[in-house]
Amino acid sequence: MSLRIALLGLLSAVGPASGYDLTKKFELSLNHVWQAGHTQIYPELVKMAADGLVRAEAEGARGRKTYTVTEEGRRQLRGWMVEHVPASTIRSEIALQAFLLPLLERDEAIEVIECIRAGFAERLASLDCKPAGVFGQYALNLGIAQARAGLEWADETLTALRRP
Repeated sequence: MSLRIALLGLLSAVGPASGYDLTKKFELSLNHVWQAGHTQIYPELVKMAADGLVRAEAEGARGRKTYTVTEEGRRQLRGWMVEHVPASTIRSEIALQAFLLPLLERDEAIEVIECIRAGFAERLASLDCKPAGVFGQYALNLGIAQARAGLEWADETLTALRRP
């Protein structure tokens, strides 16, 4: 997924917004599925405006611009949503550590998995308390299911590693 699509979707969901507003909304919503900071968001908005996907509606104090999605932007967003087949393989540092786990001594491997498990537990706790409106509910449900599955995997792996 590209940052461009994420921004088009966020702008479509929330309406006109500045780069600052989008960065804050990103942190509270999309950041759980797609990470981007203001150093990526602002330049991408400029490129999107140049490509006719968004329009800078107003310029306020200190050059603050409010962006809206154009018809071309809506068309590209819809096309991506309807036609794009997402990759089912995920680049995961956790999966890489799991793959390489046999290289460690048993006690070290247990420590690694306990750390991974703690990360899943922390993620689940943070997602379980997040309210989601119409936008984000399905992604929130997916994140919760993934965190629960990660905890289950970690528990099974720890049980296997602790067997004599």
